[in-house]
Amino acid sequence: MASKNVHEFTEQNFESEVLKSNVPVLVDFTATWCGPCKALAPIVDKIADDYQGRVKVGKLDIDANPNITAKYGIRSVPTVLVFEGGQKKASNAGLTTREKLLQLIGV
Repeated sequence: MASKNVHEFTEQNFESEVLKSNVPVLVDFTATWCGPCKALAPIVDKIADDYQGRVKVGKLDIDANPNITAKYGIRSVPTVLVFEGGQKKASNAGLTTREKLLQLIGV
C-alpha cells in the first residue's frame, strides 16, 4: 500500500511541486509495467514516511509524462532523481537500497 506521504508528480505540477520546492525532492521515475519499480516502491514509501517535512518524495509515471521523462533523459526505470533549489542534484538508475537513496538526498 502506497504511503500517503508520496506525492504524484505530473507534467502539470512538476514545476510547482519539484522545481519550486523549499525542501529536497526525491522523484521516482516509474512505470506500472516495471517489476523492479514495484520492488523499489516500499523503500520510497518508507523514506517518505520517515522524512516527512524534511524531504518531499513522489513518483512520476514515465508513460503518462513523456515530456518530463525526455527532458531529464530517463532511459530506464526505476530511475531516481533528487532535486534541490530547482536543480537536479543526484541520480540513480536501477533498483537500489534505502541507504543509497538517503546518500543521494544527503540526509
